[in-house]
Amino acid sequence: MTKKVPHTYVIVFFVIVLCALLTWLVPGGEFDRQIVTLEDGSTKNVIVKDSFHYIDSQPQTWEIFSAFFKGFVDKADIIVFILMIGGAFWIMNESKAIDVGIFSFLEKTKKIEHWKFFKLFGVDNVILTMIMLLFSVFGAVFGMSEETIAFIIIFVPLAISMGYDSIVGVSICFVAAGLGFAGALLNPFTIGIAQGLSDIPLFTGIEYRLFAWVVINIVGITFILRYANKIKKNPEKSLVYKDDEQWRKRSGVDMESIEFKTPKAAWFVFAFLTIVLTIFAFIFPETTLSIGQSSKTIPAIPVLAGLFALTSIFSLRKSVHFFILNLLGFTILFLIVGVMGYGWYVMEIATLFFVMGLASGVANNKSANSITKLFIEGVKDITSAALVVGLAGGIIIVLQEGKIIDTLLNSISQSMQSAGKVASISIMYLIQNVINVFIPSGSAKAALTMPIMAPFSDLIGISRQSTVMAFQFGDGFTNMITPTSGVLIGVLGVAKIPYDKWVKWIWKIMIIWLILGWLLLLPTVFMELNGF
Repeated sequence: MTKKVPHTYVIVFFVIVLCALLTWLVPGGEFDRQIVTLEDGSTKNVIVKDSFHYIDSQPQTWEIFSAFFKGFVDKADIIVFILMIGGAFWIMNESKAIDVGIFSFLEKTKKIEHWKFFKLFGVDNVILTMIMLLFSVFGAVFGMSEETIAFIIIFVPLAISMGYDSIVGVSICFVAAGLGFAGALLNPFTIGIAQGLSDIPLFTGIEYRLFAWVVINIVGITFILRYANKIKKNPEKSLVYKDDEQWRKRSGVDMESIEFKTPKAAWFVFAFLTIVLTIFAFIFPETTLSIGQSSKTIPAIPVLAGLFALTSIFSLRKSVHFFILNLLGFTILFLIVGVMGYGWYVMEIATLFFVMGLASGVANNKSANSITKLFIEGVKDITSAALVVGLAGGIIIVLQEGKIIDTLLNSISQSMQSAGKVASISIMYLIQNVINVFIPSGSAKAALTMPIMAPFSDLIGISRQSTVMAFQFGDGFTNMITPTSGVLIGVLGVAKIPYDKWVKWIWKIMIIWLILGWLLLLPTVFMELNGF
């Protein structure tokens, strides 16, 4: 008789209980904190060095249950984001536009698979690699993380239609962005804050980080491609083969049953959006896109508005399905401009996709009641994914209210006092990985650890840049496996992948990445590198 694997909710609850138990065993403690101003003008609440002191313990008992409520409040932005995305895409899915897009995409790939280049490397391998590199760049440059949740609904059906599984669909966007996040080049939320708190010129040492990013991606993408090819040869080898049944049913649409037409309502949506975008083009004639310390001012919104009007006319002449796909494409482009030019976060992104969903429904000639009903159905379908994010947030609440995070950090940092350079950088790396399990937020972890680690690195003769890289790697890899990460839990919930199966798949490559991160730290100790 095979043992039944616990539900994801059960696993999360037991982690909360374990953390509550730690609050009984680990004494309470805290550091003093102060507000500092970074080079970019932003402020951070950071630790005062050598200020640790013990305080009264706060053992958690019944709080393991109230932690759920507080977890939902703490993660409310991501929960609402997931619900709005789910509802918006359900409206879009009703039009079968994504199915038409996937079918058209696969048809075009068949036409080029005989080309010499694609025949040599495999057309699917080239396509998957290009998608992963794109998302890795997004992760490395502006810290794409929460945004990947929205792309799961696109790439999982695509992967299923190409003969892969939902794990491949998650890997080509979420894992790829995670690789970029770990090998961050210009990520302002990790590298920017960590270097600012360490009194290092922002984004220096980029040459070696670029090398590290390339190595990390070669290893990661190779692993994912090998797995993808194995699943394509024998889909039943997938850990989530049975779980993907619902995705296969959704992707099994009979293209002959789809009526290709363009309702008058679609032309109305086109006219309305064109007018709105034209107004925005006059209000925002130029946009300053920031990448690290570099920035470039371009007429992004006027250009996108013009391209939208032009491409929409061609797509509307084919059918409403292609117009809705065009809407999706420009939604993603405006997302990139919003994040890089206007500092958008989950609220703005959720609003953008919500408008896309409404526009898709109206263009598909749906009534207001029908659109509302579809939105509610989409929310229902994705509710379990949103709920588990709130539950996982309870883990952080228990640790914070138990007052043991600072105690753990101080105890581990004391272990470096008598260690050598290699041992010290290794312990720093280990500390960052361990802390990332309890505090998945990169900016919060930088504010917590860098004021301690950076001055300490001076005492033992290690470059502060090396300390930043230890933080960078320690912050990046474990985001893809820790159950406290709201983004990971949200991604798996949307993809309908059980957490235990995800861990069973990713643990091998996770070990490889962790070892690789440590190996990439060694040259920063022994070699003269630019910026170190």
